[in-house]
Amino acid sequence: MEFPADEKMTEYVREFNRSQQKLFKGLEQLLRIKDVAVAPTPKEKVHGEDQMTLYHYLPKDGKARFKTPLMITYALVNRQYMMDLQADRSMISQLVDGGFDVYIIDWGYARPMDRYLTMEDYIDGYMNDCMDIIRERHGVDKVNMLGVCQGGTFSAIYASLYPQKVKNLVVMVAPIDFHTEDGLLNVWSQDMDIEKMVAVLGNIPGDFMNLGFLMLKPFTLVIDKYVGFAETMDQPASVENFLRMEKWIFDSPDQAGATICKFVNDMYKTNKLIKGEFELGGRKVDLANITMPLLNIYGLKDHLVPPSCSRPLTSAVGTKDAKALEFNLGHIGLYVSSKAQKELGPAVIHWLIERDGGESQVRRSARKKKSGS
Repeated sequence: MEFPADEKMTEYVREFNRSQQKLFKGLEQLLRIKDVAVAPTPKEKVHGEDQMTLYHYLPKDGKARFKTPLMITYALVNRQYMMDLQADRSMISQLVDGGFDVYIIDWGYARPMDRYLTMEDYIDGYMNDCMDIIRERHGVDKVNMLGVCQGGTFSAIYASLYPQKVKNLVVMVAPIDFHTEDGLLNVWSQDMDIEKMVAVLGNIPGDFMNLGFLMLKPFTLVIDKYVGFAETMDQPASVENFLRMEKWIFDSPDQAGATICKFVNDMYKTNKLIKGEFELGGRKVDLANITMPLLNIYGLKDHLVPPSCSRPLTSAVGTKDAKALEFNLGHIGLYVSSKAQKELGPAVIHWLIERDGGESQVRRSARKKKSGS
């Protein structure tokens, strides 16, 4: 005769054995994987300058459908391959398949000597050089821009200073109004002595910044994540997906000292950009100079760049064609979630096509030859 206590103990032993088997199988998976591949979409290097590289993604049929190319500017922190993490989670692949010539800036890794690189170097220098190279390669006066996170802030500044070079502007989770109390990062930065940190460290280490980001949501980003991983670590595909994300999260370049000083002081501390007081290279940056169409995308669950930090751009620009697009997702979910794959990429593609529906000269010529006209 079995007693209830015996049944519970038997079930506990069974559960322990199942967990142990899952753990051993998961460890086998981890030992088997030497590295995980990221950024699968084929690309070519078209320009390099210092640590920065400009890549062009290769259209699958050899030619893009639309004449206006698209340049993507990612943040200086972390790496741009988040947008091309794997084949089934790649906004880059969606844009290329959608018919666009897509370029992306890879900022590389800041060296100790790069501590003196300024925001002028990044925006007036590297970004402007890349824009001119793309314009020349395609024989166009204007290029579409897509800026992500801090890269979105940079892109908004660039579009304000060089509106004659930008046809359409898309920004994703871009911080614009930094004086919000909805995000801990915005609050913490108010008391950050960034000059002292740069004086001691030169560049701000990527590992230091990563630790700060993790501390914004320690239970979710540190504890829950690894507990959740233990549940699926016996599944090879889940293990590889997890490792790709971990590889990206901890692949964090150091931040150039002079640039991060200006960014923290002029943005987080004094909020000069949205106030119309921010200057770059002695020129006042007026967001009202953004007269090209704007698509402003943000996540309602974003803890790094809360919606209140991104929303104000829509009403601050000078164009009447300004659209806000919000998703019930977090900062990273906008790129890797299944919802983003189904909705975000197609929405950006549709928005761009509506404003730049002209076919490329190459595609028009091919179509004419095929029809015999």
